[in-house]
Amino acid sequence: MLLSTSLYAQDAPQTSFKFDFGPGKAAVGYTKVLPSAVYSKESGYGFDFGTTPTGVDRGGKDLLKADFVTSDKPFYFSVKVPEGNYLVTLTLGDRKGTSATTVKAESRRLMLENATTESGKFITKSFVVSIKDRNINATTQMRLKPRELPKYDWDEKLTLEFDLQTAVDGIEIKKVDDQVTVFLAGNSTVVNQDAEPWASWGQMIPMYFKPGVAICNEAESGYSLGSFIGDRRLAKILSIMKAGDFVFVEFGHNDEKEKGPNDGAYKSYSERLHTFATEVKKRGGTLVIVTPTARRSFNADGTMNNTHGDYPDAARQVAKQESVPLIDLTAISSKLFQTIGEEGTKGVFEQNPTTGAIDNTHFQPYGAYELAKIMVQGIKDNNLSIAKFLIDTPTFDPTHPDPRDQFNWPPSPKYDPVKPEGN
Repeated sequence: MLLSTSLYAQDAPQTSFKFDFGPGKAAVGYTKVLPSAVYSKESGYGFDFGTTPTGVDRGGKDLLKADFVTSDKPFYFSVKVPEGNYLVTLTLGDRKGTSATTVKAESRRLMLENATTESGKFITKSFVVSIKDRNINATTQMRLKPRELPKYDWDEKLTLEFDLQTAVDGIEIKKVDDQVTVFLAGNSTVVNQDAEPWASWGQMIPMYFKPGVAICNEAESGYSLGSFIGDRRLAKILSIMKAGDFVFVEFGHNDEKEKGPNDGAYKSYSERLHTFATEVKKRGGTLVIVTPTARRSFNADGTMNNTHGDYPDAARQVAKQESVPLIDLTAISSKLFQTIGEEGTKGVFEQNPTTGAIDNTHFQPYGAYELAKIMVQGIKDNNLSIAKFLIDTPTFDPTHPDPRDQFNWPPSPKYDPVKPEGN
């Protein structure tokens, strides 16, 4: 049954969908979607942002006539949905060939990594995508920075980006209200970086969670604790969080630049972390304090230089005073970078596309991927309740990182040479 435009004119927007791809007869209860279906507000679904499945030649077969969609380059599929958490279930596979699928959602959030199928085999993979909007209540919104406005995170759609040699047979999308939501509050080291070549740990960590947990990343480049609160981002989190949810907070890089009489690690920074703890606890949530990730800064003897001064110690003290979990990202990332070395970390941090200089704060996808593994290990080490929703992964040892030359990241179509705000 095809969707009609009237579905989107009703008072209650549609929050459950089933899509069947290819020219064959649609499965019962599914909407048939052909490669020519371009997203529009009227239809409420379709291939998006100027991309369409192009097919891939596998032994001369015309794959645009197959019962799945595929392409030799990334493509987007979007569905119009309201704010909330959505369970996405993909059916992947090809009766006559192999497939490999990597999926990112919204602004390059890694949801599924290299899911492979053998010839004639089919699999289903599920994950939860958090869709957000700016509204706090009927009269108040959180503020967005101008550079955020074009981000896929902030439109009215749930967008999936398919990479590698995928074979997508069907997609089911269903709003779910029983997920534990993990909110991320932070700066450019946490945010969903919208465009290549930049990346942050916050957009890598969704891949590690099975259904049961939704990652809602409210971080943005350039923020300190003060400006994050001032732009009503904490208020937004508090407006939608429920008992049992988590808030992970990582700041410091930009707080260090605030030089007012009441600023400093043991003044405004600590006071604002206490505010986070108080407000999250009021709502029955759990605050997890994360010390700021290390910058790429080496001493003459090859050891890491602490560029954050007293801020990591202040964060540790607040965590102890508030009896909340701590992930010491400063210490563990320093150990990781020192293991890789001053020269090797040029493959961890991004090279500024404009100047050619190594950006010693912002990460390549590989660096963000390794930091996400530190965060996952921190969740395990703290015995957080959400650890039961993690996929099976080995213990991560920062002195034995993944080899850089074995890391594979399919680049997304979106590219921006301008470095993220903050340093």
